[in-house]
Amino acid sequence: MASRPISQRTKLRSLFTAHTMRRAGELRAAGIGPQTIARAVEEGELERISRGLYQRRGSEIEEHQILAEAAIRVPKGVIALTSALAFHGLTDQMPRRIWMAIGASNWSPVQSYPPLRIVRFTDPYLRQGVEHHKIAGVNVPIYSIPKTLADAFRNPKLVDRSVAVEGLRAAIEQRKATPSAIAEGAKAGGAWKTMRPYLEALTANG
Repeated sequence: MASRPISQRTKLRSLFTAHTMRRAGELRAAGIGPQTIARAVEEGELERISRGLYQRRGSEIEEHQILAEAAIRVPKGVIALTSALAFHGLTDQMPRRIWMAIGASNWSPVQSYPPLRIVRFTDPYLRQGVEHHKIAGVNVPIYSIPKTLADAFRNPKLVDRSVAVEGLRAAIEQRKATPSAIAEGAKAGGAWKTMRPYLEALTANG
């Protein structure tokens, strides 16, 4: 006896069991029609959290989930600068918009939710120091601590110098990155000349 075909609603539930958030394009690619999605929203099984982005209703909200939402909206982007500092626990500043780096010719999304601050990096800087962190079931690319510090010092018009120094001090005091790793990141990220006096002052008594 032939097995029954899996219904779209069953497939939809299965997809949201693996990940609490999904893009509409992912659902369509899996064979889920817009009517099925709309019905799931209407019946309270899913909630539409922004244009083309859905979440399983009642799912636990994880810390930093907004970063996962941003990563879904900008698949080629990387969480950067102040948002990356905040993720790594290196600043008390909570930016009102999520900072994301994209390539010089990458598509920049239309503003909706979450609010984004897009910066463009040239290819070498874009690809350096990318880590991947699992947040709300989403693989979120975030710059490493040494890379983030280098970017903060290299871009004083985007990140205030006091914030960059605060992040550097926190990374050393909390031992989240070694001075040598930070120095290597600064050299690779074009920020060594600027960062060096601060790093040497902070580690002088180490």
